[in-house]
Order: sequence, then C-alpha cells, then structure tokens
Amino acid sequence: MKNRMTITEVADMLGVSSKTLARWEKVGKIRKPKRDWRGWRVYDEHDISKIKEFHEALFEA
Repeated sequence: MKNRMTITEVADMLGVSSKTLARWEKVGKIRKPKRDWRGWRVYDEHDISKIKEFHEALFEA
C-alpha cells in the first residue's frame, strides 16, 4: 500500500464509492483527511486504517 492515497483509491480498495467516503466525512463518521495542493483529499496510512475499521464495523456486523 502506498503511503498516501486518493479518495478514489481508498474507495476502490474498500468496494464503496468515493461519494460514500465523502458522505461519511461530511456526517462525521470518518475524520477529514489532509488536502494536497490541488485541494484533493489525501489519505495517509492512519486515515486508511481508521476508515477500514469503520467499514468493517459497518458491514461485518
């Protein structure tokens, strides 16, 4: 896994849409990631592990 991933890469890895990740962020289910110089979301390893934990709790319950 790369150190930093875009919202599309994280969404593809989890099998959800990028809109789903953005919605989770908006409603406070996951924390807001840093943004790069273009304003794009950039997820680091910590962000990704927390999102995976949330995703597993949501879909494997």
